[in-house]
Amino acid sequence: MTLFRLDASIFPATSAGAEIADIVSDRWIEAHPGETVVRRHLGTAPLPAEAWADATVGAATPEADRTPAQREALALAASLADELKGADAVVLAVPLYNYGVSQHFKTWTDLVITAAGPTDPVLKDVPTVLVTTKGGGYGPGTPREGWDHSTPYLRRVLADMWGADLTVIERELTLAATNPQLEPLRPLAAELHGKALDAAYTAGKALAGK
Repeated sequence: MTLFRLDASIFPATSAGAEIADIVSDRWIEAHPGETVVRRHLGTAPLPAEAWADATVGAATPEADRTPAQREALALAASLADELKGADAVVLAVPLYNYGVSQHFKTWTDLVITAAGPTDPVLKDVPTVLVTTKGGGYGPGTPREGWDHSTPYLRRVLADMWGADLTVIERELTLAATNPQLEPLRPLAAELHGKALDAAYTAGKALAGK
């Protein structure tokens, strides 16, 4: 069996998402000792920003006429899609940046779609846990309600396009401990942190049993 783990934080040493995703991954590893774990960290090893354009144009170009960059980008896209297709379980830690997903994650997504096509459910029925973290608060009644343009996109791609059996763990107010403007919300932030950790243990056990 194979677990695919993806991280997208540009601050790996202090990643709030990694803390939660580690709990989920560890439960799977404990239940499947010796099995394969494939890891990809888009924050520390970002994909080339130009790869998606090269792969897209290359796919529409006769093979004999493709540039070396186009061939390399198409090979990269195929390898990324194969990583997903070979997974029996998936864990992703994807933070909210500037109200959306980072360019690193978007490049990865676009390359997978380029290789697999927009209608190929590369994660059909694969148990998948998405951990998404947000520095502020975006719930109903907050000043930033409706500004989270990341989570709906992630659900659309992972569940609706790729067919994943998706569980989402969200943690908000991750910056409350360090941002003076969010100091009044620190008790709530601590509560949300605890709930996210509990949800991670529950999701990890469920993932391990599938």
